[in-house]
Amino acid sequence: MAAAETASRVCETDGCSNPARLQCPKCLQLGIPGSFFCSQDCFKGSWGSHKKLHKVAAIKTAESAAAQSPQKYNPWPGYRFTGKVRPYPLSAKREVPDHIPRPDYADHTEGVPSSELALKGSTQIRVLSDEEIEGMRVACRLGREVLDAAAAAIAVGMTTDEIDRVVHEASVDRECYPSPLNYYTFPKSCCTSVNEVICHGIPDLRPLQDGDIVNVDVTVYHRGFHGDLNETFFVGKVDEASRKLVRVTHECLTKAIEAVKPGVRYREVGNIIQKHAQANGFSVYLPYCGHGINQLFHTAPSVPHYAKNKAIGVMKPGHTFTIEPMISEGTWRDDTWPDNWTAVTVDGKRSAQFEQTLLVTEVGCEVLTRRRDNDGKPHFLDS
Repeated sequence: MAAAETASRVCETDGCSNPARLQCPKCLQLGIPGSFFCSQDCFKGSWGSHKKLHKVAAIKTAESAAAQSPQKYNPWPGYRFTGKVRPYPLSAKREVPDHIPRPDYADHTEGVPSSELALKGSTQIRVLSDEEIEGMRVACRLGREVLDAAAAAIAVGMTTDEIDRVVHEASVDRECYPSPLNYYTFPKSCCTSVNEVICHGIPDLRPLQDGDIVNVDVTVYHRGFHGDLNETFFVGKVDEASRKLVRVTHECLTKAIEAVKPGVRYREVGNIIQKHAQANGFSVYLPYCGHGINQLFHTAPSVPHYAKNKAIGVMKPGHTFTIEPMISEGTWRDDTWPDNWTAVTVDGKRSAQFEQTLLVTEVGCEVLTRRRDNDGKPHFLDS
């Protein structure tokens, strides 16, 4: 190394201009240029900010490896996958402008929703005021617009990360915070669940393949209220078995919604869904339920999708909640990837889901997240 070159290097610690001879060993390993320091003290003092370079470089390296040979990316050696879907690298976390109001967990280090935890265990179901109902209507309408934007973009070869980008930007454009982002540290702005993934799939750099089915789950937070919905979409040419699964799953939701009115017990929703699913040879996923939603992302009531459940509560005008059945081709049993989010079928068979946010009215219900065009039909019927 030339003496002049060595002498020209200065310490990268803020406020220090001493000649630097020490280089970060991790940066050398990752191929990051520069990263010189004058002493161990300066290196240690800069570690909090400097280590972020390693994370960025590691993501770029993983993305490059996945693009060249996806099978080389395996974040969990030894984990036995149940189906064919594999994790791909994640892009960097997307940011929400500071001027957009956000829920209490948005900036919490561990994504803890304090307001939800304060009511944990309560079975009391809130009756919303007229003003609160209008707030829910607006949030749900905007959530529908965001999901429709994602639907218009889905195509063979598109990554689920690109879907997340569309959802994120469409949310921000509407002055909404994407509710999943940082909820218990969830890293993305929506959930994308492909094929055997039942729910809570994390958007990544995996390209969608011809014949896939993908569920996109969107929730937005707007001026204090959450609007939650999802649909399952066809990618390219989908086989008839998958088409039947998606169709029956939507029918399960439709039949359950038709029963919503004052005086109906929440436990009845599961009886309706399981009866229709089983009549068509499918099973109902048990662990995750529909839920109350308003100023809180998840609250009472709990709305199971399986029969003979013990859900507490009777529907009353002013209640707002979701129904979101997850229906599988094979067993209802699941496994969870080591990311602690992605739920998959244990037999690797496909699963589908649909969700709407509902308002109980004096005579029935209003589907707050209903599609505004095409007579409210789901997008898969367009194809």
